[in-house]
Amino acid sequence: MSHYADLAIYAGLAALLIAQWWISRELSRRAGRRWRGWKRASARGAIYLFGGAVVVCYLFSCLPLPVSLAGLSGPVRTVLGGAALGYAASAAVAVCVCLAVRAVRKHLDAETDAGRRRALNVAGALVVASPLAVLGYGALVERTDFRVREIDVPLAGLPADLEGLRLLQLSDIHLSPFLSERELARAIDAAIELRPHLAVVTGDLITATGDPLDACIRQLARLKADAGVFGCMGNHERFARVENYAARAAAAVGIPFLRGRARQLRFGKSVLNLAGVDYQAFPDKRDYLRGAERLIVPGACNVLLSHNPDVFPAAAAQGWNLQLSGHTHGGQVTVEIFDQAIAPTRFFTPYVYGLFRSGASAAYVTRGIGTLGIPVRIGAPPEIAVLRLRKA
Repeated sequence: MSHYADLAIYAGLAALLIAQWWISRELSRRAGRRWRGWKRASARGAIYLFGGAVVVCYLFSCLPLPVSLAGLSGPVRTVLGGAALGYAASAAVAVCVCLAVRAVRKHLDAETDAGRRRALNVAGALVVASPLAVLGYGALVERTDFRVREIDVPLAGLPADLEGLRLLQLSDIHLSPFLSERELARAIDAAIELRPHLAVVTGDLITATGDPLDACIRQLARLKADAGVFGCMGNHERFARVENYAARAAAAVGIPFLRGRARQLRFGKSVLNLAGVDYQAFPDKRDYLRGAERLIVPGACNVLLSHNPDVFPAAAAQGWNLQLSGHTHGGQVTVEIFDQAIAPTRFFTPYVYGLFRSGASAAYVTRGIGTLGIPVRIGAPPEIAVLRLRKA
């Protein structure tokens, strides 16, 4: 996935450069018509300075080298990157809409009455502003619209005493400038009311170095489940270099993070074997879950926690009954067309959101709680997942 992520970064940068070049050109032309002398020079300088600042912020959000050279902290990088990405997305859409509106105007008869032209101008301005309105809704409303989703998961050969077992899954919390502890506490409150038999956290507690990891663990410690709360590491624990600290801090409050380990949990006469692996990222997918087959317990229901859902083919081949993952945020920004969810994440992985099957194995990929890049969710509200095990 890293190769595709690099392509996405450079594609986003290209789109930003093109959109910003067009916007800067248009504003510069208007400044030239309106002002002369030092006023025109100052206006044009400010326009191009703003464009350059946006590009620099975008690079800070995506590339580690400029950030390390600038000495910026993780939260500052998150805010700068979010602002740049949000602007880039809205600017690119606004430019496309503006060009479409101009094309419509050119086809109008020059004799069209003034009233209709004014109405078209107003409509065009509203359409151009619509991306900002959509982003505002995604940031202020849908980003914290925490929803509980309960889903039945049929599994072949499920032991009798595991029938109806309820697993709570939280993932991709990303406690950072884009999700406050107070907002996370609301999600935890909702999760506590569900009274699951088992609770799991599938990675990405924070976004970057300097984010409030201890506060996140403090909130997770409030979770209650009959068989306990367990977790696995995400890629952002690795990026922030806090995997070992996170494991120790979580263990101190009774939340074991399973790092290449398994725990056998007994329910009546049946056993659920819960295992976890650290974030899997390899150029060759044949290296996924190498050695994880040793954690499988014959006769038990074997459940694997893996932040990266792309390991599912390997998990199914090894014989895992169920895999629980996150990582994709359910696309975070999706558009539904003809009952098909369209999201940029689909360019990177087929496992964006929901329940997947391969032979006798199943995998569930949750939308998670937080956001990454821009503090916006559109068409993919944050999710508290409850999975009920059923015998197929």
